Amino acid sequence: MELLKKLYEPHALKARARLDTDPALCRLLSPSIEPRVLERFLIEWMARAVYMTEPVDGWIRRTGQRCIEKGMEKIGNALIIHAKSETGHHLMTLEDTHALVRHWNAHQPPPALRVEDLIAQPPTDSMKSYRQLHDETIEGDFPVGQIAIEREVGYLAVYFGPRLMKQVDGVLGTEVSSLLSFMAEHVAVDVGHTLLNEKLLQEAISRSPDNARIYAEAGARALNAYIRFLGDCLRIAENQPTPLRSVA
Repeated sequence: MELLKKLYEPHALKARARLDTDPALCRLLSPSIEPRVLERFLIEWMARAVYMTEPVDGWIRRTGQRCIEKGMEKIGNALIIHAKSETGHHLMTLEDTHALVRHWNAHQPPPALRVEDLIAQPPTDSMKSYRQLHDETIEGDFPVGQIAIEREVGYLAVYFGPRLMKQVDGVLGTEVSSLLSFMAEHVAVDVGHTLLNEKLLQEAISRSPDNARIYAEAGARALNAYIRFLGDCLRIAENQPTPLRSVA
């Protein structure tokens, strides 16, 4: 992975550093976060993540097809096979939304939340930017950039995910953390996905070293967009009305 470390990694480091410094992410991990805000954040995140994850298998499959068109058959075929494992992935975020909303409605004062209303919310600018970036990268001159996007968002899962799971467990308890199947799976599975993406990137960079920076910049843009998305979800949660009474 020498080429990856030398030619790619330096251009992704600034975006990755935001996982430690972004104000919204720092508030999420703060010991002083209100339990109600953290739980409401999780609901917004999972409800809106349906929009973010529904196209994933199609993105990967299309990237594979574009790579084959570009003469990178080995990379393309590996992606097409990988896409099958991502089919219906958004259903997990939908299931988690239902579970989290049931818990919320059982423990918080009215009005009750409705999953249908949460899913139907218009996407934020960060959400639209995230999806647009995928499409532009896949259809552009450097479709391998899509692999970098998956690699950097996977980095968020394996680096930030465990810290957030620990925070949820400590603030809300296992009653809530056990409902987060989407996050738990990504923390565990994305280690393997990251290795696959790194292997494919290494192969692509060995063919065209001058493109490494272009790939890394696509990944960094995706990571920045996803961090903005998480910040949007937190701000929405923070701006919800304070309950008039506590619920035992």
